[in-house]
This record gives sequence, structure tokens and C-alpha cells, in this order.
Amino acid sequence: MSSWPPFGIEHWLPRFDIGQRHDIAVSGSAEQALAAALVAPAAPDRLIRMLFRLRGLEPHGSIREFMATNGFTVLEETTTTFVVGLVARRRRIPLADAAAWRQASFPGSIKIAADFRAEPQASGARLITETRVAAMDRQALRVFRLYWLVVGPFSKLIRRRWLRAAAAGATS
Repeated sequence: MSSWPPFGIEHWLPRFDIGQRHDIAVSGSAEQALAAALVAPAAPDRLIRMLFRLRGLEPHGSIREFMATNGFTVLEETTTTFVVGLVARRRRIPLADAAAWRQASFPGSIKIAADFRAEPQASGARLITETRVAAMDRQALRVFRLYWLVVGPFSKLIRRRWLRAAAAGATS
């Protein structure tokens, strides 16, 4: 785990073309909320499992395991922040570590940063998940925007269900 304060998703991908943010109130502490998110099931129900399988992703295990199994690189992790990244050009491009992710800039590719973070509130915490996508060129942006027209609503559904599962886990 890295030290406080975390850099967060803003540090890893400050400029992006497409973004999505969702949040939920959690009755536990910020640390409990993030811990619950990372151990929540990646596929909390049949619909999410089916969506992942249709996309060719392995829906088994926790959210943390899902990220590792499906090619995401951990960019940052603290007790309240978990940031992962992915670079893709038609397929995921395997990267060794956060430094390789930062340096990656292939023509026709996109860079994705996603996080879970928890912020303390007067009565518990706010658990947030955000996804940011930056295209490395105009062609990649055109292709990704078309893809996102189809996938975006399902991504929204998945993230909201992840948050609900995490909130339930943080309070149990």
C-alpha cells in the first residue's frame, strides 16, 4: 500500500475523452467501504455474469480478482483508493507495471483508468467508482465512441451493481 495522501485517478489520467462516475453512501468507515468493494463479487448476479461472458471477460471471484484476471494493472492502492489501468488496441496490451502504463502511447490505442475510492462523511462514507478513457488519436476516439454507444449503458449497470454489493458488504 502506498502512503497518504493518494494521488487518485486524477493523477493517472487527468485528461480524458469519456468518463463515467457513480457513488453510493455506505454506513461503515471509508476504509471498510473500499475493503468491501474490493472483495465484492465481480458478478453479483446472473445478468452481470452474462454481460461479462458476452464481452469475453472472466466474471469469477472478487472485483480485485476480476481486474487482475482481465489484464488491468494496479496503478495505486491505499486503504481508501484503488486505481487500475488498461491499454488496448483491438485487444488488451499486457503491461508490466504502473510505469509501463504511464509510458504507453500506441497509435490507435486507448488508455483506461478506473478506480474505487472511499471518502469519509459525517455518517459513514461515500464509495465512488470512476472510469476514464483517453484515446491516443482521432481514429481510436472514433472507434471507441462507437463501441461506447453500445457498451456504455451496460458499464453503468455493472458499476452500480458493484456499488450496491460493496455497500451491503460494508454494513454486514
